Amino acid sequence: MKLTIKTVIFAMAMMTSGSMMAQFGGGFGGFGGFQVQQPQIETSQQWKDVNYAGDDQAYHTCDIYLPKKEAEKYPVVIHIYGSAWFSNNGKNSADIGTIVKSLLDAGYAVVLPNHRSSSDAKWPAQIHDIKAVVRFVRGEAKKYKFDTSFIATSGFSSGGHLSSITATTSGTKTAKVGTVEIDLEGNLGNYTKESSMVNAACDWSGPVDLTDMDCGEHMSFGETSPEAILLGGAKLSDEPDKFRSLTALTYVDKNDPPIIIFHGEKDNVVPCCQGKKFYELLKATGVKTEATFVPEGGHGMGMYSEENLKKMVDFLNAARKK
Repeated sequence: MKLTIKTVIFAMAMMTSGSMMAQFGGGFGGFGGFQVQQPQIETSQQWKDVNYAGDDQAYHTCDIYLPKKEAEKYPVVIHIYGSAWFSNNGKNSADIGTIVKSLLDAGYAVVLPNHRSSSDAKWPAQIHDIKAVVRFVRGEAKKYKFDTSFIATSGFSSGGHLSSITATTSGTKTAKVGTVEIDLEGNLGNYTKESSMVNAACDWSGPVDLTDMDCGEHMSFGETSPEAILLGGAKLSDEPDKFRSLTALTYVDKNDPPIIIFHGEKDNVVPCCQGKKFYELLKATGVKTEATFVPEGGHGMGMYSEENLKKMVDFLNAARKK
């Protein structure tokens, strides 16, 4: 399915908003997914463009950052950029001056992966990529000083979706969602025998119920929505099970790892009711969860306060202790 003019304008608007926030926010990426200025972070070691899949594809590369304070090994957070699944090379703009900096300062190794876009491959290729990153972290733990007793995912917007669905499908290799049989693991990379389970997840403004993106006020894309494109042009009215298979809520059960949610009440791209529905379902199911809904927060804008970043770190620290 080709991108429509409406969809292209949406992507351009996201990029423009990000540029404005980078200018006004000193490069800290208030929008989240798109950052113009490269913020300064302090590390002890860095690796760029490491291929986690054992191929020669740029969309299967990641950047790795270790904290400035050296240690024998470090707990790991895999943080995923937002792009409405349109970008296959967004790791350089993945909230580096906000989320990544806070995690490094707190002693976490941070892995920033690229993944296939909706133009490269359709769902579930994107979750196969992220699961391959998790397995890569375990397989290459010695080389990069990863402490595999704690691996978490985090992400903004579509990255929040991938972070959340990695958590809610943790330990689940395949599923049948109505009429759809879905492979949630894939066989990408050199470490297919390693586990792709994670110990916690952070969801920043993620779309987590793709069957109900009209649950609140937001931009309307109709049948040419990013999620429809990701599903190969599927229509919700005709193929609801495909959209359910893309939905993190579909896979929630009591064995899920702890998940923390941040969402802006004034988010006009991914409505805040998405985060609220996720929180209520996790809580009702007995999953350890916390949620912060920012009254004046937009889609990334106004979300990365010191208070919220501290909440994220504290939540991950508590999950590690447990």
